[in-house]
Amino acid sequence: MKIEDRLAAAAADAVKALYGCEAAPGTLQLQKTKKEFEGHLTLVVFPFLKMSRKSPEQTAQEIGEYLKQHEPAVAAYNVIKGFLNLTIAPQIWIEMLNHIDADAEWGITKAGANAPLVMIEYSSPNTNKPLHLGHMRNNLLGNALANVMAANGNKVVKTNIVNDRGIHICKSMLAWLKYGNGETPESSGKKGDHLIGDYYVAFDKHYKAEVKELQAKYEAEGMDAEQAKAKAEEEAPLMKEAREMLRKWEANDPEVRALWEKMNNWVYAGFDETYKMMGVSFDKIYYESQTYLEGKEKVLEGLEKGLFYRKEDGSVWADLTPEGLDQKLLLRSDGTSVYMTQDIGTAKMRFEDYPIDKMIYVVGNEQNYHFQVLSILLDKLGFKWGKDLIHFSYGMVELPEGKMKSREGTVVDADDLMETMIETARETSAELGKLDGLSKEEAENVARIVGLGALKYFILKVDARKNMTFNPKESIDFNGNTGPFIQYTYARIRSILRKAAEAGISLPETLPADIELNTKEEELIQKLADFRTIVKQAGTDYNPSILANYAYDLVKEYNQFYHDFSILREENEARKIFRLVLSKNVGKVVKLAMGLLGIEVPERM
Repeated sequence: MKIEDRLAAAAADAVKALYGCEAAPGTLQLQKTKKEFEGHLTLVVFPFLKMSRKSPEQTAQEIGEYLKQHEPAVAAYNVIKGFLNLTIAPQIWIEMLNHIDADAEWGITKAGANAPLVMIEYSSPNTNKPLHLGHMRNNLLGNALANVMAANGNKVVKTNIVNDRGIHICKSMLAWLKYGNGETPESSGKKGDHLIGDYYVAFDKHYKAEVKELQAKYEAEGMDAEQAKAKAEEEAPLMKEAREMLRKWEANDPEVRALWEKMNNWVYAGFDETYKMMGVSFDKIYYESQTYLEGKEKVLEGLEKGLFYRKEDGSVWADLTPEGLDQKLLLRSDGTSVYMTQDIGTAKMRFEDYPIDKMIYVVGNEQNYHFQVLSILLDKLGFKWGKDLIHFSYGMVELPEGKMKSREGTVVDADDLMETMIETARETSAELGKLDGLSKEEAENVARIVGLGALKYFILKVDARKNMTFNPKESIDFNGNTGPFIQYTYARIRSILRKAAEAGISLPETLPADIELNTKEEELIQKLADFRTIVKQAGTDYNPSILANYAYDLVKEYNQFYHDFSILREENEARKIFRLVLSKNVGKVVKLAMGLLGIEVPERM
């Protein structure tokens, strides 16, 4: 039982014994005592004043005295106005540490046979360009959230929906046909996704040149600049060809489909490499080229049932004004689908594949309205989780230099970024002597772990709802709230434990209860005990950043302890053993917390 639960139960007994009343649920809340006061946990007594009919100070005094006499976990107490500060008995901290030490996965709840099934969608790349920094935030958040939901006792299915159809895909295909001279990933030595991304940029370059030329021509014929530009964009031969290619694709033209398949396979091979380096994976991948037809079918079914209506031009709409929204287009007049239709189709396929209890979409905050509408539509169409779908909405990520644009080729490529981070970690670690004594292979592995850890941690420590600026240089610092600082502390703990083992020191299964503890040691045990609550809170709030910042706070406290007290040089044998067990469990919890974030920690550094 958690110490908070134990003391809350004892306080309920105190209220009943002293005042003859049952304390209402929710009134017995214990929080950490503020640093400036003595004690570990604080009980607010204001909710019990009607029962005691006494002043806050007197009520707190009476409850404190009762607890000291009847609850062995309470060693002392003090009263500050209506706040009862409780000091936990030293043996309770040892008992708590023994409990944590006995559980290799402290704080993690495994899914039982009847656990709810949570499906999480993340990544959602387009097959016309490689993954970039924005995708990295999406993937890292989705992967961390999946780990957190699993650690809270849920069955989790990680899914990806690949945007593999549409005009943007045709732009890359057309540019490759026109300017590619048969170039392949093998002939160019480029990853497939990078190769296709280059042709997406090439299309935009040639299209802009055509528009500029046509605009000048129309202006010379007497049109004003705005009209001339709009007409030029409409009449540009390249865009017309791309639209024609899309029509052929939708009509299953064998040549267009064969080219589309070939180029998409190049991209998928490239994506797989990036995902592997990033450390993310999926249980099931869906493709829009398969889901959009399912969506059309579902929309037409809704039309028959009177859930939707058809306009004179043949387009199909949903009237969401009763829900305080607007009219929403579901099928265009020519019968082609929109993103909403595809999402409905994907939901239908997923619902057939899995018994989903909760559906979480990890998608940027520019799509907030889209998911508000999707939730209502899925509910109308009879999906039981439609109304309760979660849009895990996150803010944009930028670099200090500003925004990125795919069409103009100014995005920060995920592969390049990861490579740069590893190189920076290699240089920084070598300069600081962190790689001394390691073999070349070990040094490379540490550079990879630190570089990617710095990147992941910097992104995940920020509340997902906020926009953020990713600063590569700041993220790789070995001091402060960074991945490398946490990783280095873990490596330091592993080093201490190796030295202890080399000195022939073996750690007991259970520590004796009579060890004297200092305040810092008690605080560290309390911090370790909090991990279970932190994991739960990260799942309830859908907020991995809680875990990241907990890991930082834990290692910060441990480093202060390490600085102030001897471990291996401690002369008192019992205290030395205790400090080694404490260190071992700090290391264990750091590894668990970072693991939930998808971040590795190095054994040596």
